[in-house]
Amino acid sequence: MKFGINTFLFTFPFTNESTKWFPTFKKWGFDSVEIAIDDPAAIDPAYIRSQLDKAGLTCCSVCGAFGPERDLRGTPEAQDGSRQYIMALIDQAVILGAPVVAGPVYSAVGRIGGAEPKEYKQQWKTVVKNLKPLCKYAAQKGITICVEALNRFETDFINTVDQVLQLIKDVGSPALKVHLDTFHMNIEEKHQADAIKKAGKLIGHFHACGSDRGTPGNDHICWDSIAKELKAAKYDGAVVIESFTKDVKIIARAAAIWRQIEPSREEIATKGVKFLRKTLA
Repeated sequence: MKFGINTFLFTFPFTNESTKWFPTFKKWGFDSVEIAIDDPAAIDPAYIRSQLDKAGLTCCSVCGAFGPERDLRGTPEAQDGSRQYIMALIDQAVILGAPVVAGPVYSAVGRIGGAEPKEYKQQWKTVVKNLKPLCKYAAQKGITICVEALNRFETDFINTVDQVLQLIKDVGSPALKVHLDTFHMNIEEKHQADAIKKAGKLIGHFHACGSDRGTPGNDHICWDSIAKELKAAKYDGAVVIESFTKDVKIIARAAAIWRQIEPSREEIATKGVKFLRKTLA
């Protein structure tokens, strides 16, 4: 099991210059970095890989940023934009040495309102249709696409592990797996441990943060039960801290961070990784 940090906590958009954080991440005790890529054309993945190597880190995953122009259930233009974007992320993941492309790949984040059953069914078919060739492309490149369920305030499409598992079944590709996030599960799942148990060996990626988006362990989540079920599932992938503060303004607005949840992002990182190593490793 590797312990990683998502770059959303420190910078956005991620650029070549953002690699200056890598030595600090290593010093704080991380094995890997989850790189959130907004514009694939704006970075040099080969250079970033060299800086990861220099710092003694790996890239555990590439995280997508899905706006209105990237939506697999949206307009034909948005669907095409999202397909091209996801393919670019897959290509860059290969260069970065990341085994996973993660996130809510099915839709633009923030698209809510609730579709009528007939419309939802059609949206589902559209997403499945779009994901099939993307998964085939990912498989050819040796990359796994991991689908993240978001809470009801961020999407009206996929909120629970059951929905992710149904999507995986309908797409029918071994290159599609489950991306779980403790923050979203805290809102949408009856019991986080049960959700992890359901996903089992289909878990491909794991985000860990506090129930309030803060430091893992400094919250009410039952981490011991999470550790038990991850062990039972024999999960040996990355556990990534994906917390947010007010420091990165654009991400703070997107994640509705209006107050200082923790004293500092350094504390989230250092105390968080220490707690996760002790509890999950």
